Formats: sequence, structure tokens, C-alpha cells
Amino acid sequence: MNGTLNKVMLIGHTGDDVKMHFFEGGNSIGRFPLATNESYTNKTTNERVTTTEWHNIIVRNKAAEICEKYLKKGDKVYIEGRIKTNKWQDDKGIDRYSTEIHCTDFNFLSPKDENNSASNSNTTQKPQSKAEPQNNNSTSEEEDDLPF
Repeated sequence: MNGTLNKVMLIGHTGDDVKMHFFEGGNSIGRFPLATNESYTNKTTNERVTTTEWHNIIVRNKAAEICEKYLKKGDKVYIEGRIKTNKWQDDKGIDRYSTEIHCTDFNFLSPKDENNSASNSNTTQKPQSKAEPQNNNSTSEEEDDLPF
């Protein structure tokens, strides 16, 4: 195989709210930490051990704005992206490295809270009330609602 692949898939919990940075020209970047856990049983002590790995997630532009609006600390989220390692020098001249996940796709996995589900149930009721008269009308109006 001649090609290479840089792809990461993570499911974890956000460690903080999304921190946004805006740039000239309308571009933006969102950053947040994501925790993934691994559990195993220590064979010598039979004790359950859980280790947490923290990942620095970077989201850009419209995706960043969506994450800022809907993701809160502790939410469960699926992140897909690529790994990027940055090299820099601290004030003592020592080389330092930071690894980031540049997000290309995501799915929110946490159920919506009561406030959001209440507003969502209101929005789902509105189309239902509009659909009831359509059910009483002829099928030609239902065909008009098709997007093509």
C-alpha cells in the first residue's frame, strides 16, 4: 500500500465547555478537552483499575459554533478526525510537544436535557398539528410537500 492514513475515532466525555476563538474574515476555532477511559482488572489484586486519557480537540468554523452551542462539560460525544502534533520551545529553550485531534466529524451522544427536550417536543407538535389537516385533505397537497 503506497498511501498513508491519519484517522482517529473517539467516544468520550467533554472535560469543559467549548472555548471559541474568532479570527478576521469570519473564521473561528473551538477547543475542548475530551476524556476517554479504559478499565481493566489487575490480575494480582483483582482490583478494577480505570485510566483516563485526555485529548485536545480542535473544531473549525461552523462545526465549532455548533459544538459551542450544544456541547457542555460532561457531555458524551463521538469525534472523528486526524492527529496533529505541534512542536514548540518553552521559555527555557526546551522542546515541547502537544498533540491535538483536528475534528472532521462528530455526533452528540448525550441525551438532551429537560429544557431542550421540552422545546423539541413543542417543535415536533407543531408539524403534527399542521399534518393533521393535510391528512384530511386530498393526496395532491401531500405531493406538493415533496422537496423535488
